[in-house]
Amino acid sequence: MHAEPSPRLPRRGPAPAVDQMDNAELARMIEAEHPYRGKALFELCDRVPHDDDAVTKVAMLTRLTSLRRARLFDRVSLAWSAIIALLAAETTNARDEAYAAFRALDPAEQRDMLDYLEVTAIEEAHPRIA
Repeated sequence: MHAEPSPRLPRRGPAPAVDQMDNAELARMIEAEHPYRGKALFELCDRVPHDDDAVTKVAMLTRLTSLRRARLFDRVSLAWSAIIALLAAETTNARDEAYAAFRALDPAEQRDMLDYLEVTAIEEAHPRIA
């Protein structure tokens, strides 16, 4: 019996220099479901505490079905990580956008996220990002 060779996985290539991209470029990369969309999202989230344009873009991106379905681990999706970044920024604008993004989740996902954050209401969540 002759075993078939396993199919080769496509190569990703080198990671883009997301730290050198502007917010719009990062958002387009995320929307296009680029293989490094997570890296782009994390870069955009890092800008949230000091950049209202990043806040707006991250909040908008949380509505993407692709980010809601993409899991980082366990129940935590890329959308959740973006909402958590908005909360952690602790600015009025970022927290208001986080509340709106949270309300846009379906009720079951809202319950799961509250459980994950160990709070009973999203307004009680004050996560810290190391």
